[in-house]
Amino acid sequence: MRCIAEPAAAPPAVPAEGPAPPPLLRGFRPTDVPAIGAIVAEALREHYDPSLYLSLSSEWPSGFLVAADERDAPIGFLLGVSQVAGEARVLMFAVDRGSRGTGVGTRLMETFLERCRHRGFRRVTLEVRVSNATAIRFYSRFRYSVTDLLRAYYSDGENGYHMAREL
Repeated sequence: MRCIAEPAAAPPAVPAEGPAPPPLLRGFRPTDVPAIGAIVAEALREHYDPSLYLSLSSEWPSGFLVAADERDAPIGFLLGVSQVAGEARVLMFAVDRGSRGTGVGTRLMETFLERCRHRGFRRVTLEVRVSNATAIRFYSRFRYSVTDLLRAYYSDGENGYHMAREL
């Protein structure tokens, strides 16, 4: 018999399901190519020669951001280039399906825009499929606006939008 004054037994400890730790943002590494290629194939529906990532990474190393999980495996990336004076371009940007909606893309874009400001760029541009309403909404939150329609821009013939924002 238990005395009423005695505290009840503590319930068994249940591990707290807190938010996942924020992704590590780091620079691109050649060993990232297979994972990034898989993300590109699934998210962007495009396939590029692996040497493309290597050559573009050397042009502006700090413009190629990789979001990695706790095992240091890529879960998203943003590849920025500068082909026009005073302007940066988001050439490729994608997040692994299982990591979407967790803030990975937001963190990549915020960090990229900060690096663009630091480098003195005045404008950032990108292209997006006209059918990708989720991405268009995402870019709009970052003050990108549609500036042009790009007919048959993608390899499968889909149209794209050219979007831009001032810094």
